[in-house]
Amino acid sequence: MTRVYLDHNATAPLRTEARTAMIAAMDIVGNPSSVHAEGRAAKGALEKARSDLAEALGAGEADIVFTSGATEAAALACAGRGLKGAGIEHDAVYSWIDPVLNVEHSGRVEVADPGGAALQLANSETGVLQKLPQGLAVSDVTQGFGRVPFSYSWAGVQMVFLSAHKFGGPKGVGALVIPRGHDLAAHLKGGGQEMGRRAGTENLIGIIGMAAAAKAAQADLAAGRWEKIAELRNILEMAIEAAAKHTIFVGKGASRLPNTTCAITPGWKGETQVMSMDLAGIAVSAGSACSSGKVKESRVLRTLGYSETEAASALRLSLGIDTKQEDVLRFADAWTKAYGKWRARAA
Repeated sequence: MTRVYLDHNATAPLRTEARTAMIAAMDIVGNPSSVHAEGRAAKGALEKARSDLAEALGAGEADIVFTSGATEAAALACAGRGLKGAGIEHDAVYSWIDPVLNVEHSGRVEVADPGGAALQLANSETGVLQKLPQGLAVSDVTQGFGRVPFSYSWAGVQMVFLSAHKFGGPKGVGALVIPRGHDLAAHLKGGGQEMGRRAGTENLIGIIGMAAAAKAAQADLAAGRWEKIAELRNILEMAIEAAAKHTIFVGKGASRLPNTTCAITPGWKGETQVMSMDLAGIAVSAGSACSSGKVKESRVLRTLGYSETEAASALRLSLGIDTKQEDVLRFADAWTKAYGKWRARAA
């Protein structure tokens, strides 16, 4: 049986455009820092990828710093700055902030001093979108880029970062966007790559794949493909609600990513739901994937005011650009059957 993948917020499948670009990049021999012809060819490919990513992000080429992923980029942007934030931030940001900002039950965050704060564009567990205030110090745009309109040129944020594998690029590569002339203390020191902001030979194959995926993701967004995914998300939620009227859809009244549903069915553990769906050939999640393979209580949901039982009963469904209606209906059928069995046992 062909499996159904509904965990795109954890990682999106590699796009064809990225795969093709990366295969071609494997034949590039030189080190981008070398001055001979092979090195210059590698440097040219690196800067072409930087230009393509900058265009997709609405940034300048000199604003882009390539990293190993969003986690490293978050550390570069946030470490030692004393930024304030909210309890809903991803662990990569939460580790560096003072989580004192007020969060509404809907998931929206109040920011009084943008210049001293970090605020995500979209939450990976709930899909709730934030309105980024002008002058914001740092934003994690990892989940939102390529799914909702965003441009560094009009966002008014000092620094943003993202990870390639969330929008169909390879794992293990990301980028920080930082304005020209902005001081940045490099964490990795060595050969002075990335204009002295991140040392180490660049992951050229990954970077080229990231740039190709970014261009394709923006093209899909412009073509309105995510609007159709939002329709499928709504069908999915109606199917769940029809089977279990007491299910809570986190952030349903707020602006959300078009692909994300966080459904709480009180008393039915999210971990149990994930295993049931896996046995049915469907990949879903009980929360963030960045937990060393462990299912743990959702800090995000607890921050939003949900009880311990409710937070433990959450299921995250995240659709992708290639998700089809039959995928959603297959999930709905499998989930409804599993729910009925759980209710019978719990009675």
